[in-house]
Amino acid sequence: MNKYLLSSLCLLALNNVQAQPLTLPTGTITATAVDNDTVSLNTPTTAGSRLNLTAMETPASVESLTGEQIRTRGDRSVQDAVSRSTGISRTGTPGDGGTSLQARGFTGQSSVMQLFDGNRLYTGMGTATFPVDTWSVERVDVLRGPASVLYGEGATGAVVNVIPKKPFDGEIENHLRVGYGSYDRQQQAFDSGGSLTDTLSYRLNLNRLRSNGWIDRGDSASDFISAALRWQATDDLTFTLAHDYGDQKPMNDFGTPLINGHFKDSLRDKNYNVSNDKQHYNDQWTRLTSDWQISDSVSSSNELYYLKAQRRWQNAENYNFNRDTQQLSRSGYFGIGHTQEQIGDRQTFTFKHTLFGLDSQTVTGVDYNRIRFQLDSNSPFNDVLPNGQPVDLYHPQPGRFESADPYRSQFQSTTKQMSVFAENRTQLSERWSVVTGVRRDYVHVDRTNLIDDSQSDKTLTGNNWKAGLVFALTPDTSFYGQYATSTDGVGGLISLSPSQQQYDLATAKQTEIGMKQLFWDQRGEFTLAAYHIVKKKLLTDDPGNPTLKQQVGQQSSNGLEASLDLQLPHAWQLQANVAIVKAKYDDFSAVVTGETVSYNGNRPTDVPRRTANLWLSKAINDDLKAGAGVRYVDARFADMANQNELPSYTVVDATLSWQALRNTTLGLQVNNLFDRQYAQSQYNEGQQWILGEPRSFFVTADYTF
Repeated sequence: MNKYLLSSLCLLALNNVQAQPLTLPTGTITATAVDNDTVSLNTPTTAGSRLNLTAMETPASVESLTGEQIRTRGDRSVQDAVSRSTGISRTGTPGDGGTSLQARGFTGQSSVMQLFDGNRLYTGMGTATFPVDTWSVERVDVLRGPASVLYGEGATGAVVNVIPKKPFDGEIENHLRVGYGSYDRQQQAFDSGGSLTDTLSYRLNLNRLRSNGWIDRGDSASDFISAALRWQATDDLTFTLAHDYGDQKPMNDFGTPLINGHFKDSLRDKNYNVSNDKQHYNDQWTRLTSDWQISDSVSSSNELYYLKAQRRWQNAENYNFNRDTQQLSRSGYFGIGHTQEQIGDRQTFTFKHTLFGLDSQTVTGVDYNRIRFQLDSNSPFNDVLPNGQPVDLYHPQPGRFESADPYRSQFQSTTKQMSVFAENRTQLSERWSVVTGVRRDYVHVDRTNLIDDSQSDKTLTGNNWKAGLVFALTPDTSFYGQYATSTDGVGGLISLSPSQQQYDLATAKQTEIGMKQLFWDQRGEFTLAAYHIVKKKLLTDDPGNPTLKQQVGQQSSNGLEASLDLQLPHAWQLQANVAIVKAKYDDFSAVVTGETVSYNGNRPTDVPRRTANLWLSKAINDDLKAGAGVRYVDARFADMANQNELPSYTVVDATLSWQALRNTTLGLQVNNLFDRQYAQSQYNEGQQWILGEPRSFFVTADYTF
């Protein structure tokens, strides 16, 4: 496959050869008062490299979305926005904070890492809940494929880096938004920034969201505050102090149960949870960053950060329909609480130098984290009624949370992580450049059982590297190839059980080739990539002893990805992407009812074969703009046996904005324009479908002053 693909890439690019000297674009990221409307292949990206390389210079699949794009399209969460990018789909449930993603055949927080301002939250038991919304987002950068050499374990499928709005120099500018829409959805938001003195600048963002939800008892609320103060101490030294606070109670929806294996539309808005249900997340993140330009060729950056996260669930989560009795039962009364504190520091030095007489740039660094995590729950989660509580299908009585086991502290862990890393880019010639990287991770986990006071510990190490080659055929066309490795935990590192602590990190490797091109006087962009990933050391059941696991499993994926961005005549703009992935278990089995069942050849859960996105926008005149987007996700399996399938879906969204006055803009967002019924994700091995929102509208009024 790769031979024919490479031949096609070469033929396509030869049509665009320009006989002229090559000068690769360079640049730096600067905060401005207003988010840039577009990003291009010449925009430096934060996800694909620590060397401030542009997408054209990076031998990997990288993609960026501006905050303005995200908000204009009506995407309320980072996950909504990112799932419009190439090959990424949503798989979130209340158990993971609704933030889980799928990329290149790999799913969940353990394989698709999500960063905030370049910093990693070590998720306890697969849960990440930050940031709360998209109001304070300046940009989102995505790197598809293994990224452990940059960010450590847990990044085989992709990395998503959310960059918040930054302080900027200049006159103070303010932006106020109020909004109202379907299901009594409300928003009040404020954004302010600018210079306080010649050396001090700031940024402040506030956002309040409320909604009654589209299911019974589906109320939700969130509050977010983001504040940053930057001090330009000297021309070469800058300090930035930032604090972000989020408190959210999302709509607590564990899905619609299937009846005899089929979805019933009449149950779409039913809520089968208890009346005193809980889903509450509180996150606080403080960062102190210093940037020092030591000399023309040496710079230093340090980031000291502190994170505190608290999460609480109390729900009846499983709703099963019995074919024999034709009765729905409610079970799975889970009460869970997480308390997490993380303190970390990352120090990097960047050098511009020569290597064997060639222009070169190197970044070296050290990363340290100390994480304290505590789990409280009603484990072992025995229900009062062993066979579940009968519930009326059409008129469910909420009832109260009941458990046969007390809610109490279960365990506490202290995790110490340290890594050293380096990345280099060397310009081999006018057209050829090579990008390499290495990383060594050390993790030690101490765990104390708070019930019997037993203790366990584990030390894990990970070694990863990458090497990529870029050939710039013209200033606007480049080919690349890359080999990269990654490591994933068998579970969240800070919450590994004593049995999980016996195992090593899972390992993965990827080979990727592709091309990137600017054309039509840089009014168009095109990217194409092909990849092959193999992940080993998956946990499978031991055929000789069902109570034990073996770390011998293997999973792989092959895929093609393409994206297109066109600035068309008459103020039309088109953005589109498509991805095809063939993912499978190569060596994976489990013990089912006492017998070993092989899942070799089956597709992993929640992985669609195809995804596609399109967004078309038009500036009708100077004051009126319209846009519409289509999102397609192919069918997915909800279980490893590939017996329960979630159907494919196509959803259309539309937007309209009108600058009514010089400083006032009115907007209309319509989500799910044709009111499609679709399962965005699943729960309870596909017995419950977590549905996408029905057709809804949201009207906004923005005022700047």
